[in-house]
Amino acid sequence: MFTSFSTALSALSAHSTAVDVVGNNLANLNTPGYKTSVVSFRDLVTQSLGAGLGETQVGFGTGRPFTVRQFSQGAIQSSSGLLDAAVQGDGFFVIRSAAGAQLLTRAGNFQVDTSGHMLTLTGDRVQGWTEDANGVVDTNRAIGDIVVPVGTLQAPIATTMLSMDLNLNAAAVAGTIDGTFSSPIEIVDSLGATHVLTVTFVKSATANTWDYSVTIPGADVGSANPTEEVASGSLEFDSNGKLTTPAVAARMVDITITGLANGASDLDIDWDLYNAASAPRITQYTQPSAVSANAQDGATAASLIRVGLADDGKVLAQYSNGQQRVVGRVALASIRNPESLIAVGNNAFQCSARSALPAIGLPDTGGRGKIIGGALEYSTVDIAREFTNLIVYQRGYQANSRVVVAVDELSQETINLKR
Repeated sequence: MFTSFSTALSALSAHSTAVDVVGNNLANLNTPGYKTSVVSFRDLVTQSLGAGLGETQVGFGTGRPFTVRQFSQGAIQSSSGLLDAAVQGDGFFVIRSAAGAQLLTRAGNFQVDTSGHMLTLTGDRVQGWTEDANGVVDTNRAIGDIVVPVGTLQAPIATTMLSMDLNLNAAAVAGTIDGTFSSPIEIVDSLGATHVLTVTFVKSATANTWDYSVTIPGADVGSANPTEEVASGSLEFDSNGKLTTPAVAARMVDITITGLANGASDLDIDWDLYNAASAPRITQYTQPSAVSANAQDGATAASLIRVGLADDGKVLAQYSNGQQRVVGRVALASIRNPESLIAVGNNAFQCSARSALPAIGLPDTGGRGKIIGGALEYSTVDIAREFTNLIVYQRGYQANSRVVVAVDELSQETINLKR
């Protein structure tokens, strides 16, 4: 009978721990990336009464309960944060604490400090890959701190390639207004200054033939003439309106611009007359002459406007000239037995002695989940279930407290027997 004291007290301690777990779950109801903990009770070894053959067994109560973290998928909701991200599927963001410890987290609400380091809200550094000196994000290297180019000025890129998709009117007559067509295209020099090239097509007296010339304003090259020609030639089409000369083998028209008045380097530009599939970009059909698309690979100098985290963990930098480029990638780590991880606070976990080694790599590879940009994974706490558990644990505590009272009354009766 007197073992009932320790039995009931063990139950009181276990149910008290269970209430603490429920309270912690409810406290983190709105914590991004939080995973619910559940309580698992276990009984203590029993004693056999009588001959010891197990006819009568009396337990010694319940031991300290186990708490198991359930790493189920939380709800993913859109967020207004540019650097917010959520993991859809298995995996953890890899972060490094101020003490240098490698930690894991599912909370993707990140920020950038004054040095450009991507951080969690508690100051831990997000791990992944950053572009090197050549502007390449090499994901074959070891992971490290992600550093974004905060407040930097992007150097200009001189134009080396341009293209024009257009149609020349097959019904045009040489020597008439319809027989001449011009279209401008803007290029960029090594100093970031822009220049407008004018491409003029003139219908030749020879059937299915057009002459072209490319000119630049004379002032741009220090000339007194209104314009200076920088390229010229002829285009020939077959009876189906398909470009035949220049042929695919000689697809590039060389445009050379020397002596720029602003001191920029000379420009050597290739005008590509064919697309990636080797189909002509210029046709001659009986339709009005018109340009459908222009392209060139130059870019003016630009300042950084914002940095954002896109899908697949790509860190994108957007510049004032409208260009975007990938400046980093966020790494994901997968753990075969995530329930063995130890919570260390601030939404972070660390590996325990029972944890498998983290497998770190790109999102959506090797069984790792996807990274959804502009979103956050919310807590997996089910408030209805937690309140139900709270009531059950409360009733369990009350029931075992009644056992203590009953055993106390019985012990008093036993003591009174000697009187």
